[in-house]
Amino acid sequence: MTTRRFAAIGCVTLLAACGEGAPRIDGTDANQVAAGAALYAQHCASCHGANLEGQLNWRRRLPNGRLPAPPHDASGHTWHHADALLIGIVRNGLVPPYAPAGYASDMPAFAGVLNDDQIRAVLAYIQSRWPKQVIEARAEMLRGQAR
Repeated sequence: MTTRRFAAIGCVTLLAACGEGAPRIDGTDANQVAAGAALYAQHCASCHGANLEGQLNWRRRLPNGRLPAPPHDASGHTWHHADALLIGIVRNGLVPPYAPAGYASDMPAFAGVLNDDQIRAVLAYIQSRWPKQVIEARAEMLRGQAR
């Protein structure tokens, strides 16, 4: 099989996993956002900040070579990523295919700690905090991609 065919199979698999029947991340769903706020406070705020502000100097490597936790507010890059990628990172941590092989990160995998509905709720809470301009820019950027 060619690399192109493997890539096509991977895209079809990703689309099927996150397709029309899959529950969506909805930053306007009050129930999903409220559940996500509590989960974020419990599992995420200690690293990413109570106000989604991330750790200081998040773009500068620490002495151990790792990067501090990035912000999830509009000043960070979380909104640049499709929902499927964000779900995968939260579920599996920053490991391939979400990061290069050998990438060292303090981001834990939450599979076994949070189920997929809880992961989507955390991400809905994060999305609910983005300003309208970021939501519009993200929609334009992700247009045509699997979310």
